[in-house]
Amino acid sequence: MKITCTMLCLALLFIGCKEAPDNSANELFIKNSETALKSMLDWQNETPDYSIYADNAIAYNTYFGAEVDSVMIQSEDTKMKDKAFLDKYDFELLTNPPVFLPGVNAETKLPDGSVRYYGAWKVTLPATDSTEAKSGVLRIYESFDFDENGKIAIQQGYGDFSGLMMFLNE
Repeated sequence: MKITCTMLCLALLFIGCKEAPDNSANELFIKNSETALKSMLDWQNETPDYSIYADNAIAYNTYFGAEVDSVMIQSEDTKMKDKAFLDKYDFELLTNPPVFLPGVNAETKLPDGSVRYYGAWKVTLPATDSTEAKSGVLRIYESFDFDENGKIAIQQGYGDFSGLMMFLNE
């Protein structure tokens, strides 16, 4: 009986000393997913909020024929181009709510709080006096990497942007 009691006490001591799992990457992912969703919904609502981006945030130009490989999101030039783009086209997130996936650090292969998603956007060139409205669906893979302050530091999207623009503007 003493041996059984001693073993039970040792087992309880061992279980009680077990280190709690580190859930910080998942908690960061959940918080960052909210920021990524805000960015997407703001784009759909034509009200981009650049305060959720780091001062030195970049967006990679992943479309065919891009003249530069990335742009500074906070630059006045990028903000003016965004405004012109949103004035010309209407965007509707078809995958709503989007399914976010946790990203991993490229070197360690461990979750790092970054956010990825696959989704579909309906992009419409509205009607004018001489043309009818024209829409296309863009399937996209997009990723958001964050800085230590929880702001988007890198954003990149992969989809057939060039093909969609050619279709809408032909």
